[in-house]
Amino acid sequence: MVKRIKKIGVIGAGTMGRGIAQVFALYNFPVVLIDDKEIILRDALEKIKIHTAPDLHDKVADLIETSSEVKKVEDCDLVIEAVFENMGIKKEVLKILSSVCQKNALIATNTSSFSIDELAKEVDDPSRFIGMHFMNPPKVMKLVEVIKGNKTSEETTNSVVDLAKKIEKIPAVVNDAPGFVSNRLLFSLIGEALWLLEKGIAAKEDIDRVIKYGMNHPLGPIELADFIGLDVCLDIMSYLYESLGRDNYRPPPCLLSLVTEGKLGKKSGEGFYKYS
Repeated sequence: MVKRIKKIGVIGAGTMGRGIAQVFALYNFPVVLIDDKEIILRDALEKIKIHTAPDLHDKVADLIETSSEVKKVEDCDLVIEAVFENMGIKKEVLKILSSVCQKNALIATNTSSFSIDELAKEVDDPSRFIGMHFMNPPKVMKLVEVIKGNKTSEETTNSVVDLAKKIEKIPAVVNDAPGFVSNRLLFSLIGEALWLLEKGIAAKEDIDRVIKYGMNHPLGPIELADFIGLDVCLDIMSYLYESLGRDNYRPPPCLLSLVTEGKLGKKSGEGFYKYS
């Protein structure tokens, strides 16, 4: 059985939230985009416009409603939490959504690594809760990792898979585990690359060249870390290391130093590389 989803709520208007909202609007879904800061909402709409074809500006603008009031999602069929990757903040948001959303609405999290079962403790009915992990940038990347918790119902899973296909994404269904599949694999590569750099085995440019031109990846792992955001990389690697205890996930000093200095990658203008 598949639930028909007509209207989408997105909580958090940062990079991922605004990107998710844009994708749904491009495929004719009405969206309510929520953030507690009006300036972030205005910035989100401007950035959505910049990254939308001119002939689609009006359609997308008409389909995205913004608000700082969470109760505005009360008539949505699916609400996706896309706030900062912080377990405490996510739990707080999900607890609010559990009381605000209609009882038959689905609730999803865009977390890239946190336990679905742990987050589901804040939802009144865990059977309607699921992970819906979009890749960055959501408009471009085809994958949506669909993460089932132990109590996620088959109807919820099937409904989210069906919805992902309707927005021309490729869903991959996985069971709940630290880092799921995407970040377990990705940060094995990024972590190993950073440790190779830390130990002086090769320069960052050569490490990236090996993966780009030897494995045909569009970006090298250190370039990709800069693109993701080094603060985000640090959070994910720390979580995976604490959860799994594997040394390739242990954040190296070179990563810790850059984050401490505020050099967070492309978004700050400098990380392992410098950006104009």
